[in-house]
Amino acid sequence: MQQIQNIIFDLGGVILNIDYRRTENAFKALGVQNFNELYSQFKGNELFDNLETGKVSRETFVSELGKYVQPGTLDEDIIAAWNAMLLDFPVQRLQILQQLKNQYRLFLLSNTNAIHVDVFNDILMRDRGLPSIAIFFEKAYFSHEVGMRKPNSDIYEYVLNENGLKPGETLFIDDTLPNITTAAALGIQTIHLQAPKTIADIFKPKD
Repeated sequence: MQQIQNIIFDLGGVILNIDYRRTENAFKALGVQNFNELYSQFKGNELFDNLETGKVSRETFVSELGKYVQPGTLDEDIIAAWNAMLLDFPVQRLQILQQLKNQYRLFLLSNTNAIHVDVFNDILMRDRGLPSIAIFFEKAYFSHEVGMRKPNSDIYEYVLNENGLKPGETLFIDDTLPNITTAAALGIQTIHLQAPKTIADIFKPKD
């Protein structure tokens, strides 16, 4: 870690606990039996890709999903099912981020969407009294805001160039292998974080 000056963190599965099965089960309860064909952790269909790159509004997204659920389903039920995957921010991980801020330039790079951002920041405020996950980072990059998403190389190059980061001095931590593969191909140092390991296994918090 001696030559590392910058650390780019993924969000879901790295800082924020998520469980995709909860959303899958919630949509099944709404009558969507083939939800895995519509969305998966690694590759969504065009609707989800467009949501994560800001090309469709939340209203359009909910309207499109409404075609697959059982008649009479309310929009708020669709939104609740979509958000069901978002769990919590373990306090130890937030403590680690706070300590790392004193040693490294920290950035967040997340494939996400406007619906989820509002909810996970609400979770952070409810559970930890903090207004936004962005407070831990020099800058937070969300795919729906920049119009690009991992694992495409353009979003990594965008973060590097905008902040003057050298790939060899930058560490990227993500739980999804294709995202890691692209970063490594650009010369970025990487850690593929796989459960049950967490960032606490990489960075031991100091007392």
